Amino acid sequence: MALWGASDADESKPKNLTATEKKEVYATDAGWVLRGGSALTGCDNTDATPEVLVAISGLAVSVGAADITNIDLITSSFSKAAGGTLSVRVTFNEEVDVTGTPQLTVVNDTNSNHTLSYLSGTGTYRLLFTLAIAAGNAATDADDVLSIGANAVSLNGGTIKDKGTSTVSTITNSAAIGTAAGSITVVA
Repeated sequence: MALWGASDADESKPKNLTATEKKEVYATDAGWVLRGGSALTGCDNTDATPEVLVAISGLAVSVGAADITNIDLITSSFSKAAGGTLSVRVTFNEEVDVTGTPQLTVVNDTNSNHTLSYLSGTGTYRLLFTLAIAAGNAATDADDVLSIGANAVSLNGGTIKDKGTSTVSTITNSAAIGTAAGSITVVA
């Protein structure tokens, strides 16, 4: 069995990496790349040049359409009284270009769901979605549980495409990916 491959499965990423470490690796035309500033590089400089782990020419084309590999709730707590910004990071297995304003839905278990808008990340493999919620807003109540469900990302008339191509990325995510993002319980 090869130590790496040219498909979009995690099994194709370098075998010496743990499942958590594989979340830091994505496909480019140069091969499997470790994001700049990753703890794995021993460098905390997020502006550092990504490190090529395995050189496979044209890998980004070989893996097909970019897929969502991870979703993270960046916001770790939320207070109804103080309000704040909900922030979610969506990670793809390769770099993507974004046009328009795609959206991401955060599920509220007892109230209206929250629609976060794309903020930044085009040209990278990580996209940031945010929503500012004012203090005391009726959209959340104390003890509401906020989480990510299946198929959380919608194009909203925009596009998410493989970087530098016209290949439309896969924007669906399984319930397991949403569950892995965790949840936030709103405090009073």
